[in-house]
Amino acid sequence: MDSTKRICLWSGPRNISTALMYSFAQRADTKVFDEPLYAYYLKHHPEAHEYHPGVDDILNTMEIDGNKVVQEMLSNNRKPVLFFKHMTHHLLDLDRKFMKKTINVILTRNPVDMLPSFDKVIQNPTIDDVGYALHIELLRYFEEHNIPFTVLDSKRVLEGPKKVLSKLCDFANIQFEENMLSWQPQQRIEDGIWAKYWYHNVHQSSGFQQYKAKDEPFPEHLDMLLEQCQPYYNVLIKYAL
Repeated sequence: MDSTKRICLWSGPRNISTALMYSFAQRADTKVFDEPLYAYYLKHHPEAHEYHPGVDDILNTMEIDGNKVVQEMLSNNRKPVLFFKHMTHHLLDLDRKFMKKTINVILTRNPVDMLPSFDKVIQNPTIDDVGYALHIELLRYFEEHNIPFTVLDSKRVLEGPKKVLSKLCDFANIQFEENMLSWQPQQRIEDGIWAKYWYHNVHQSSGFQQYKAKDEPFPEHLDMLLEQCQPYYNVLIKYAL
């Protein structure tokens, strides 16, 4: 019988997903994986190529068949715990049935904090770019098919990492370990090939950064998008640890 615990983190963009991956990487019983569906997403979403640096490297070095990626996830038993960091939009039209065999965690962030950060990378983002609607779609799928799941809110993690990670470990039925709270400020071998473009801050970090509210005024041109995102986030936060 396969006793491997496969944790799938379903994150939105501009979140603390890499820090969470680094946190789980500190566990001796855990192997982490960085966005294994990224190449599948890029292969089937060519319009994204212009704003995703390193596209050719990603497509040339990663599996582009999403079903093969899922099969590898489910057959891999190299460690007792496997942690897969995913972006929710990478799922595209993949059959979600495999999620009955994984421990599913949605990672969200208040759009008031997230949208200005995302806008600096992707100009004039739309509701499809930022993940909130997709998270609700995923949440409803879990509920409809009686698939256990939980939700993490990045602010709550940063304000109380030990408290929230302890609850997350309880949900995953694994022991919380103190060493999940800190790591060496350096790259990891598991980093995706895109790390040089995106992971500068986490490579300099030695743990979860303290939450700081933004002191800049919210950009007016994002007001309409915020209005669209907020109701989705208001639902997600009700489920958050």
